[in-house]
Amino acid sequence: MKDLKRSQIDPMPDYFGRYINLVPDTTLGDAMAASLRHIDELDPELLERIGLRVYQPGKWTVNSVIQHITDFERIFGYRALVYARGAGITPQGIDEQILAANSNADSRSIREVVAELRSARVSTIDMFAGFDDRMLSIQGRIWNEEMSVLAMGFNMIGHQIHHFGVIAERYFPLANQS
Repeated sequence: MKDLKRSQIDPMPDYFGRYINLVPDTTLGDAMAASLRHIDELDPELLERIGLRVYQPGKWTVNSVIQHITDFERIFGYRALVYARGAGITPQGIDEQILAANSNADSRSIREVVAELRSARVSTIDMFAGFDDRMLSIQGRIWNEEMSVLAMGFNMIGHQIHHFGVIAERYFPLANQS
């Protein structure tokens, strides 16, 4: 995990490339460590001021967005584990709207939701640290695309980068509204 870089993903999945390409061309280990720092840098007071407000009707709250990141961390972690260990199965697709509707995220504090994301990321880092280069190169089918375990790791990080960007751009301004 320590030596393989994002630019070594071949082939780059079409759909998931939009997340993967958000990650700097660094090693997976360094990218995972940076993603954990980004979680730790979240400002809980700022997020608490946003509360359960949304920037547009029908959009998720910050709590739900962070829970969504956590849920997909676990889903992609499971998929990476299945392929890296050679289980030979193709996990089913997931409906993110159903997950969000049943997440209970808005009844929890932002600190609890962020702590859960952090815990999931630490677990992912530990799991990927046990994968060797052969395991990281194994391809698996995710929806309609072939994707390596390495790509799955970078996808989880890019997914977080994407959603943290949405939070900064669209939700941070809500913290100053009364």
